[in-house]
This record gives sequence, C-alpha cells and structure tokens, in this order.
Amino acid sequence: MRTLLTAAAILSSVGFGVSKSPSGHDSFHSSIAPFALAGVDAPLSGVFASLDQQATPLPPEPWAKADPADSLYRLAREALSRGDYKRAAEIFHRIPERYPQSAYAGQALYYEAFALYRSGGDDDLNTARDRLKQLKERYPAIAKKDGAPLLTRVCGELAKRGDQQCAASIGETAEDSNDVVGPETRTIGPQGRNCSPDADEDSDDRIAALNALLQMDAERAMPILKKVLARRDPCSVALRRKAVFLVSQKRTAETANILMSVARSDPDQEVREQAVFWLSQVPGSTGLLEEILKGNDNQDIKEKALFSISQQNEPRAQQILCDFAMRDSENSDLREKAIFWLGQRRSSPENTACLRNLYSRLTTNVDLKEKILFSLSQQKGAGNEQWLMNIAVNPKEDIELRKKALFWAGQSGVAIPEFAQLYDRMVDTEMKEQIIFVLSQRQSDRAAIDKLFDIAKNEKDSELRKKAIFWLGQSRDPRVQQFLMDLINR
Repeated sequence: MRTLLTAAAILSSVGFGVSKSPSGHDSFHSSIAPFALAGVDAPLSGVFASLDQQATPLPPEPWAKADPADSLYRLAREALSRGDYKRAAEIFHRIPERYPQSAYAGQALYYEAFALYRSGGDDDLNTARDRLKQLKERYPAIAKKDGAPLLTRVCGELAKRGDQQCAASIGETAEDSNDVVGPETRTIGPQGRNCSPDADEDSDDRIAALNALLQMDAERAMPILKKVLARRDPCSVALRRKAVFLVSQKRTAETANILMSVARSDPDQEVREQAVFWLSQVPGSTGLLEEILKGNDNQDIKEKALFSISQQNEPRAQQILCDFAMRDSENSDLREKAIFWLGQRRSSPENTACLRNLYSRLTTNVDLKEKILFSLSQQKGAGNEQWLMNIAVNPKEDIELRKKALFWAGQSGVAIPEFAQLYDRMVDTEMKEQIIFVLSQRQSDRAAIDKLFDIAKNEKDSELRKKAIFWLGQSRDPRVQQFLMDLINR
C-alpha cells in the first residue's frame, strides 16, 4: 500500500489514489491524496533531482516552413526530445553556421548550448559557455530571456569541477539582492528578471545560482540563503520558495529553526507551507511542528504539519496525531488526514488502541469512522482483522460501515472459511451481497471460488445467485467455464 501511495504522489504532491471501493467500483480516495509521499525510501531531494534531470524542455514548434534551416531545426528538435544531446548539439550548431540569417539561428544557438550542458562533459560545458557568450553578442533578446539562467547553470557545473572564475561568478549572482523594486503588479524587474512568484531556475539566474552554490559550497550558501529568506520585496517570492527547499537539504544545527521562522513569519503562504512540509525531513523537529499545529488557524498549514509530523519517527509524533484526531473542535477533513497518517505508521499497541478508542467515541461522524476502518486495516499483526469482523457482524452499527468493515477485513487477509461460515448464517441480503463481493476479490484463493460455486448453485435468492455467477465470470479459475456450462445445461 505504501508503495502505491508513493508512486501516485510523486506524480502530484496533492492527488487522488484509485482503488476498489467496498461496493466493488473504482473510486477516488481523497484520504490517500494529501502529500502521499509517505513511504518514499530515497530522500525527497533525490527524487526531485531525478525528476529534474529527466525533464527536457523542447524548443518551440517549427514556425518558418519556408526557412532554409527548417528541416535542420526539426531534426535537431527531434534528437533533443530523444535525449541524444550530442547529435542535437551538432545539428543545432549547423544552423547559425550555415544560415546566419535564418529565423531559427538564435534559438539554435541557445539550444546547442543547452544540449551541450545536458551532455555534461568538461569540453561540452566549456563549449556551452562559449556559445552562450556568442548568444549574448548576436541575439541579446534571447540571451536576456533565457541565456543568463542557463549560463549560471553551466558555470555552476564548471565551478564544481574547479573553475575559479565560475565559482566567483556564481557567488556574486547568488548574493545579488539589490534589485530596485517596483509596484507589486510588475512581473519583470530590473535587468529583465522574472519577478513572477512561479519563476524557476530556467527563468531566473539567481535561483540557478543558489542551486549551484549549495552544491559546490554549502557552508557559504547557508548565510546567503538566510539573507534571501529575510527579504520581503515582491520580486523575491520565487527566490524564497526555492531557498526554503535548499535550506532543508543542508542539515545543520540551525536548519529546523530557520524553517520554523519561515513557517511563522513569511508573508507568502506557499513559502510558509513549504517550510512546514520540509520540516518533515529534519529529524527532531516534532516539537516545532506541534507548535505550528496548535498555533495556526490556516487549514492548509495544519495539513502540511500533520503530514510532516507523520514522517517523524519519535513516539511523541504518534501521540500528537492521535490527540489531534480526538479533538472534536478540529476540522473534520483534517481529522481524517490525521487518522490516515496514523494508519500509515508502523503498527503498535498504542496506535491501535488510539484508533479503536476514537471509533468507540464517535457517534454520528460516519466519515471519520470509515477512515478508522481503513487505517486499522493497514495495521497488521495487532488483531485488527478480527476487530473489523466484529464491526461487520454488529447489527447496531450503520449498515454501510458494516459493509466497509467486511471489505477491509477481506483485504486484511481474514481466512475464506470465516467468510463462508458468515454467509451461511447471515440473514441480511445486503451483507450477503457484500460477502460475495469480498469473495470475488480473493479469486486466487481456491476456497473463495468454491464458495461462489456453492452460492451460484444453492442460494435461494435469485439475485444473489446472479451476483455469484457474475463474479465467477470474471475469474480465471479453469474450473469456472465447465461450471457455467453445467448451469446452462441444467
């Protein structure tokens, strides 16, 4: 289950997981959605770095069919999309060389440099730097928009390999915080910089420089990152968003306190949310996260805090989640999240007792009770399978909860003979139908198919017989075909 959640969440940090619902239909479980990064075995920084390396921005679609370089541009673009960087650089190089007046010449020079950067050899990086200098001289508009961030990234790679000139340049770019700030509605600052809150290292050389500096000189980077996070001008929002992540990747004695300060005081909500989120990766930050959870009325911040607490290995973290889920004054959706994350933690007597106790205390909140059923089904080896069965057979419980308890008991591995016996003594038609569905989900178990055979042949209720026959029709058991033929010929 954790692996499934991980895969879903890497695609989207807030998404929806798909699973079979207790009624047998595909459904989206919003409880699985929030930050379903739980269970990622590698550090999150490594995951995102890997994704970043895979992302190759394609050049613009060809736009000048009559241009003499149009066919070369198309070939180079195709090579770049395949990740054949050497070939792409070679073809892009021919365009300004052979057709200097081509409409594609400026873009070709930029993407030659990009392909060389991605190729990554020392000679390739040096050539990429030369091409970007040519771009600045010959096509200043393109260089101003795209060339500066790429040059910073190229220089950052060279600096890590010992280029002192690039190292000095990276430091100067990263420390450049003297922009003159205009009205907040502006998106382009002085020097043509992108002041959009969503700017990234592809559009802002300062962000690219912060990235490069952290990788080549982390000790020097931290004071600069703190200066960036202290800024409050509108043109620094994108920088602060990036700086929060970079601080979280440098484990120092002050990392947790820096992130805590940002979570409390940054004027941009996304920056605050990211600070809380990245605290999840800092060991020993449980106490700070509890402060955020108790001292914040913002529901989005609280949601991030719950996730971050769920990633802490301290026993105290589990108790915080339990206490939060118990509080009637808290938002119901957030209590569901707390219950979900409790279910994703390692099974323990304290965890199981918390969830069962909460279930017994709830009277009208069916949604919370449903989430508890799911979370307990994730806790193996604590007797929860039998507890779920007890809920299922309790006539005082809501019928829908009983059906869901049956479903999760089946998913937890309760033995098929127990379901078969329950079917035989059950009088409620809805529950019998649900048992048929539970059996259908265990088709690899021969005993489940045997019981469906029995129901299809001997059940007095024709609708239930039809249900059993339908699910047998979905089975790959080699006995099913003959069984169905026998029914037809009977």
